[in-house]
Amino acid sequence: MKIAVIGANGQLGTDVVNAFRANGDEVIGLTHSDIELSNIDSMANSLRGLHPQVIVNTAAMHHVENCEREPEKAFAVNALGARDLASVVREIGASLIHVSTDYVFDGAKGSPYEEFDAPRPLNVYGNTKLAGEYFVRSTVEKHFVLRTSAIYGQSPCRAKGGLNFIELMLKLAKERGEVRVVDSEFVTPTSTAELAQQIVQLSDSDAYGLYHATAEGSCSWYEFASEIFSATGTKVILKPAGPNDFPAKVARPKYSVLENRGLKQNRLNVFSPWQAGVRQYLSSRSSR
Repeated sequence: MKIAVIGANGQLGTDVVNAFRANGDEVIGLTHSDIELSNIDSMANSLRGLHPQVIVNTAAMHHVENCEREPEKAFAVNALGARDLASVVREIGASLIHVSTDYVFDGAKGSPYEEFDAPRPLNVYGNTKLAGEYFVRSTVEKHFVLRTSAIYGQSPCRAKGGLNFIELMLKLAKERGEVRVVDSEFVTPTSTAELAQQIVQLSDSDAYGLYHATAEGSCSWYEFASEIFSATGTKVILKPAGPNDFPAKVARPKYSVLENRGLKQNRLNVFSPWQAGVRQYLSSRSSR
């Protein structure tokens, strides 16, 4: 198949491109210099001549604090951009795989969220991504909307300073010898390599719809850090952060664990436990 990947040089996009190429597909990687999500003419001009069968959108305005400071820009990219992209995808007859976020939930449930649970975002980022979901689902019939959580990958995330959580923990441990990490927020760390494999799996399916797509299980950020240090044999003093150690600039869900019910019901789930993803990442990292 011919696949177009938007955000091809990003943390997730890089692995999506690699996964499709390994699958034998023809892949066209589109970066910000090729396509602008807040400009429908840019999207139409970029995509119409390519004739892709599947378009994967991994691009978004991700930085939560920046979204809060610039809500109009965040809405233009994450919501209206998703709407306009879906319109172009429908026009050219392709299917759309659109990546969303666990931040569409408020964290009050306290148990894993399933696709039918009512979303209630706490911040601008979550609200704009949720609006984008609705636009995609109501605009193009052949869609997959994937909500994921706490992703990390080999390629840097420029919007977050280039360091994913694993790299940040290892850097702080080396520099300081003692690390404090929040123990009251729960997520599912998800490898971009594994998420990319899930996207490839879905691309060959016609089971369109909304899906949760994360690694199996859950942990606090403190437990995530503990696993990183254990797997690498890092000698560090790890302590839970106090309630006022890292005051939040923007409201975030305390619990945003997702259950991949839809993928499992359709026998499409490829994810392994989150600990296995961390160890695979570290193994790949050490071989670079």
